Amino acid sequence: MSFASWGNALYSGRKSYRFIDNRKYLLIAGAALMLISVLTMSVLGLERSIDFKGGTEFTVSSVAGRDQAPAQKVVNTNPKLKGSSVNSVGASSIRVQSVSLDVTDKRQVVSDLAKAYNVPEAKVAATTIGPSWGADVTYKALQSLVIFFVLVALMLWAYFRTWTMAFSALFALCHDVLITGLVLALTRVEISPATIIGVLTILGYSLYDTVVVFDKVRELSVDFEQQTRSTYGELVNLAINQTLVRSINTSVVALLPVTSILLISWITLGGGTLRDISLALFVGMIAGTLSSILIAPSMLMVLRSRTEKISTHTQKVLEKRAGGSDQVEGKETELSRVAQPLKAGHHQGQQAQPKRTPRSKR
Repeated sequence: MSFASWGNALYSGRKSYRFIDNRKYLLIAGAALMLISVLTMSVLGLERSIDFKGGTEFTVSSVAGRDQAPAQKVVNTNPKLKGSSVNSVGASSIRVQSVSLDVTDKRQVVSDLAKAYNVPEAKVAATTIGPSWGADVTYKALQSLVIFFVLVALMLWAYFRTWTMAFSALFALCHDVLITGLVLALTRVEISPATIIGVLTILGYSLYDTVVVFDKVRELSVDFEQQTRSTYGELVNLAINQTLVRSINTSVVALLPVTSILLISWITLGGGTLRDISLALFVGMIAGTLSSILIAPSMLMVLRSRTEKISTHTQKVLEKRAGGSDQVEGKETELSRVAQPLKAGHHQGQQAQPKRTPRSKR
């Protein structure tokens, strides 16, 4: 079966993956990953950049190669640099980050690094960021996340007119943030402003993916209680299957350039801003795609299945199905079909078109 045929089979309901039937296992797996992420970040911590924790940063440019040994030797011989980190930046720069140093100590470190790499002192840049500035940047980053979540909740509630979809989407977004944090904690990649930009970007991407799925759920479940062919859960499952190909295609297309940037920045350039933002995008896009397919609809079904309207209709459908009411002319109807299947050429777009006056009557 070709990819196109597979997609057509999923859309028509001839082929279906039972995501909703396994919703409890999917939610347990998602919650377990979220718990592991929280524990890992609590134990290992996140490697914050100097922008968040404050300190002094030395950058040695025009270095032949990316040998960190000379800089590491300077760090080891200077007690004021205890606990400092040494990293390669780009193809010809070395970065040393330490605690805040006074003017005299900074001059000494600049001189030592210049001698270690045999470059003029003008090639060694020193920048100091105070702890108050770092705390302010951290506060602003957390504030931006909180504002994003609040606006998302209000927008989804206004758009779908139900709190269950808003809560399910927020739960999926929390899943994406924590999974991204887990990978950042394990890889020890610094949390920089570029990383925060990447996280906010993938939250928007994940939200868009989830809204597409939920919009399809709303489309298929319009007046669903007036039919007894499919339960609400089956309609939600059909919505996931109908948007599955679109989600895969969108994710693959989006991941191709991000993967290229990540590999080039990590292998060739040795890190830096490109690596920070591309790693967050890479992990977040994968987590966002999975959460929009597996986590958000499953949470939606768990919340809505407890309502009287859904439970009563489900019981009614199952009773009629058990009594053989779904048999038509000796053939079993496909229970995964939509309540009101679309026909070719029959949609709001064509219905809304104005009728043309016949040429003979013009």
